[in-house]
Amino acid sequence: MVNDGEGTFRSIRLAGFVVLALLGAVIATGNPSAGLRGKGLGITLGLAGYGVSFAVGFALRRRETAATPRAVMLGVLVISTGVLLGFQPNGAAIAGLYAAAGAAGVRARGRAGFVLLALIVAAGAVALGLGGHGAVDVIADEVGLVMVFLVTRLAREARDGRERAERLLAELEDSRDAFVQAAAVGERGRIARELHDVLAHSLSALAVQLEGTRLLARTRGADDEVVAAIERAHHLAGSGLEEARRAIGALRGDDLPGPDLLGALVLSFEEQAGITCAFEVGGTVRTLPSDARLALYRTAQEALTNVRKHADPERVELRLRYAPDGTSLVVEDHAAARVGAGARGLDTDLGEAGGGYGLSGMRERAELLDGRLTAAPTADGFRVELWLPA
Repeated sequence: MVNDGEGTFRSIRLAGFVVLALLGAVIATGNPSAGLRGKGLGITLGLAGYGVSFAVGFALRRRETAATPRAVMLGVLVISTGVLLGFQPNGAAIAGLYAAAGAAGVRARGRAGFVLLALIVAAGAVALGLGGHGAVDVIADEVGLVMVFLVTRLAREARDGRERAERLLAELEDSRDAFVQAAAVGERGRIARELHDVLAHSLSALAVQLEGTRLLARTRGADDEVVAAIERAHHLAGSGLEEARRAIGALRGDDLPGPDLLGALVLSFEEQAGITCAFEVGGTVRTLPSDARLALYRTAQEALTNVRKHADPERVELRLRYAPDGTSLVVEDHAAARVGAGARGLDTDLGEAGGGYGLSGMRERAELLDGRLTAAPTADGFRVELWLPA
């Protein structure tokens, strides 16, 4: 997008081309007119110098070139103007001096601009004096040259000041973003330390206690179902500890779990629940954003947890599909009976699962990513489907 200042300068350049074309036509048809002999040849050579200096000057306006080529073209313009004024003292060639003064104000930096202005003023005084102009006319033109130089120089400094302000504003925005990001990283680090010191330590102690209880139950001849229940509790504590470590790693900037870990999640589910779970991936696998990866994993994790807690499934199917318009995940169980489905609303049932995450949490994750989550009973079980746009 072109800003207002740049558009203004383009308009000025276009107007300059039009004015130069008209100026050339006026000079070429003046008295004497352009030709190939005598004074006409001088007019032709002066116009050629005009054209070359302006053409090269416009060609160099966007390039980071040395000051020498620009100064040479400015000199050609001043000399050409002097030649034309010598043959047409009262002609329109004086505009070349004004153009040179404007170019010096725009392009020259520091003291160099004033040096060029002095040379232009001196050349103009000589050319106008030799052309028979009176002192008043010469002084008026010289004052006009100085005014054009000052106006163009102020315009250039104003544009430079605006560009500096824009750069400073961009740097300020970057600094603010960096500060916010640093604050967020610091807060995540604090939360990670709290999780490590409280949750991870508690789960580690719980896993150790459950392992000791399991060994004690076996040595004391406890019922096999009691031992199996303790073993399942031990596995759950171990899984919770692993998830806590992953959450801590995510807060510290480690990679978040995603679809690549669904296979391991299914194996862990089969081992802990003793239920057959089929896992299928369809479509062309592609890399997903970190938020989408995490939403797929957490939804599958929560759905499998709900199956284990609230159903008596014979088998479970987990299907991941990559489509051109999005990615879908389906977790469907095929159960002989469902515990509590008739006594309680299904949303409430699932909403209480998973430590408060439940169905509402899955839906919130989907909505934050402009996706959708549907959950409904089937003829022989329950189906959860998550869809995320590509």
